[in-house]
Amino acid sequence: MVFKVLPEGVHWSKRVFDFTVALLALLLLSPVFLVISLAVLVFDGRPVFFCQERPGIRGEVFTMCKFRTMAPPKRRGRQFPPEKRISKLGAFLRTTSLDELPELFNVLKGEMSLIGPRPLLVKYLKHYTPELRRRHDVLPGITGWAQINGRNILNWEERFAHDVWYVDNWSFALDLKIILRTIKIVLTHEGVSPTDGVIMEEFKGIEVNGNGKSDSQQFAKQQSIEPETIQAEPENTGSPELELSRV
Repeated sequence: MVFKVLPEGVHWSKRVFDFTVALLALLLLSPVFLVISLAVLVFDGRPVFFCQERPGIRGEVFTMCKFRTMAPPKRRGRQFPPEKRISKLGAFLRTTSLDELPELFNVLKGEMSLIGPRPLLVKYLKHYTPELRRRHDVLPGITGWAQINGRNILNWEERFAHDVWYVDNWSFALDLKIILRTIKIVLTHEGVSPTDGVIMEEFKGIEVNGNGKSDSQQFAKQQSIEPETIQAEPENTGSPELELSRV
């Protein structure tokens, strides 16, 4: 296990907060981990965890793990679509965001933060513009600014704009706001899946409009406000991710 005391480019206060909260959460929630692990093993079989490579800070690839909620795409010689592969237990874990708990180990190791842009698929990196790559200037998070402002209800342009806005406006107070808002969102199960399906469509790049700018850049410009001026709670909220495509 590679442990990073203070990942390059990460403020010490953010790292101390992440490490302390992740360690306490893992200790306090150890009975929950055990129950979920046994439930997945009994009802869905092995493996208990779903692990996948994801790009982190500066695009460095790491292995992110969560509780498995989907069956293999091919069973008994038949190919099943993603929405048919989610088990009843898996649906519950996703709705409650309990499937994300193993990511606390990634936070403890310094590969992720509690708060930051969600780590997407490695294959998306080739589609990023220089502006979109800025989302990798910080550690990826279990939840983030995009997740409390719509989550899977957002399209890709809006999602990336929120990610870049967070990079430009990070503060410890903003992280606390996101954590508190995320707790409320998890309890209300808002934004668990996109409006047109269970899984987000694959990201294939951002189109550039006639002004030579992407829609995400235009959206980001509209969202450019100072963190201390944020008073009203955002609408259409939610919190992080789906095996394969849920983010």
